[in-house]
Amino acid sequence: MASRGIRLPAILFLLTGTGALWSCVVPDDTSKLAKEDPTTAAAQKEMVGLSEADLRMCAGFPTATADEGASGQIWSYERAVQRGNVNVVLPTFAVGPIPSVGGSLNVAPGGYCNTQVRIVDGRVAEVAYAGDNNLPNRRDGLCVSAVDACVVYARKQSKARPGS
Repeated sequence: MASRGIRLPAILFLLTGTGALWSCVVPDDTSKLAKEDPTTAAAQKEMVGLSEADLRMCAGFPTATADEGASGQIWSYERAVQRGNVNVVLPTFAVGPIPSVGGSLNVAPGGYCNTQVRIVDGRVAEVAYAGDNNLPNRRDGLCVSAVDACVVYARKQSKARPGS
């Protein structure tokens, strides 16, 4: 019977300690553990040189465009990502000297990505990302859906060109 009385405080201590650890997580943007997503990194290299027509074929029509004069144009592709979240909520309750225990955890929340593509002389010159676009273990991870088809398209185009 004595072991049953010890279990509840031990469980409460573990729950409280785990909650304290969760609150100390480094934000995705600054984490040294989060690596750049390989697809978005590849897009920044492999999409360079695609024509405007190629870009429309693989990414679709841009959400917005901006004329930058001599610097060309910037096409923006905006993507809101609603992921299937996992929300875990622990009820708050009071036991003995511990005033209350409880909290919540949200895993893989949604976000948004703005993919900017600089067009100079009718060709892609640069690809950049902005927005709330990081995943817990990948920088720019939410931008994959905007560029993955273009990476495949660019690879097919480079194989089709003579001398590649």
